[in-house]
Amino acid sequence: MEIRRQGQSLVISELDPFLAELLRQIPESTRTDGIDAAEARLFTLPADAKETELCAEWKLYVEPELRRIFETATETVTADLTQLNGKAKPFANCSLRIPVAHADAWLSALNQARLTIAAKYGFTDGELCDHYRSPLGSRRDLGLFQVNFYGFLQEFILQETQGT
Repeated sequence: MEIRRQGQSLVISELDPFLAELLRQIPESTRTDGIDAAEARLFTLPADAKETELCAEWKLYVEPELRRIFETATETVTADLTQLNGKAKPFANCSLRIPVAHADAWLSALNQARLTIAAKYGFTDGELCDHYRSPLGSRRDLGLFQVNFYGFLQEFILQETQGT
């Protein structure tokens, strides 16, 4: 896999089918359906729950806008990912071109996916910081790999859009 900036696009080339599938899973991974811990993480209250008035106002005025922003970001990523659909050779490496203008949407969707997956599997800080763990023996292990892969992509996007 090679990642580089090319003009006004971020290009991921030589993308093997496994990693391409992980990318295709970003939109689904952002869904918090039935995962209370993920909802709580994505929509963290601004104060202790005892401050009922402030928390109620937050839920009424801020949370709906956050949901809209998250949804719009995921829709942008979903549209960009259509490039990975319908390949004539399903086991061949492919490329993905992300417009630099979509970088913020990608950062948002990747972050949503990472937080949701981490909450779903209840990863500890130790597990999330162990970048040398590589076995993929279970769905949970794959989830940890996804979190780390998505984090790697976030880092690349930030580096390429910040000019560092």
